[in-house]
Amino acid sequence: MDHLTTAALATWQNFYVIAGSSAGALTGLQFVVITLVTQARTTDDMRNIHAFGTPTVIHFCTALLLSALMTAPWQSVPLLGAVLAACGLAGVAYCIRVFWHARHARYKPDLADWIWYLILPPLAHLALLASALLVYSGAPWSLVPIAADVFVFLLLGVHNSWDTVTFLAIQHAARAADPTPQPALREPVQH
Repeated sequence: MDHLTTAALATWQNFYVIAGSSAGALTGLQFVVITLVTQARTTDDMRNIHAFGTPTVIHFCTALLLSALMTAPWQSVPLLGAVLAACGLAGVAYCIRVFWHARHARYKPDLADWIWYLILPPLAHLALLASALLVYSGAPWSLVPIAADVFVFLLLGVHNSWDTVTFLAIQHAARAADPTPQPALREPVQH
């Protein structure tokens, strides 16, 4: 019976270098965008960033962390599986926290927000946990779902970045057109 080996991990090296580099660059870009937006407006925008920007950075950082873990020189595949499982559990816990904050915010997420911010991320972390158990058990094909999960975290980050940036741009344009105080479309989630 074939088992996952550290040599098999090396065959995925280029994928994780590309994915990790992308996640790192996109994380940095998200920080630049948030900085520019907050310099342009008031604390109301900052509240929106805390509600919807932080989970996006977490998605990019998860892809970066997973890429780093998958390219580290592991001596034991079960140890890698255990570390990946811990990451999956931490991600699920974080998603519960985001869900709790979203439920207690004045803004009530629409269907798209529910899907992209509150449903897909915990599913991705649960998939990571399941894949980690496969890695721990030495299943030779377990590297495929880990790679897919890294890609899902990148896609979540890109989608949610775009959603945040377009929301803030539209809100900024509306304020510029009508300088009277406007209520925020999205209310803050305190972290």
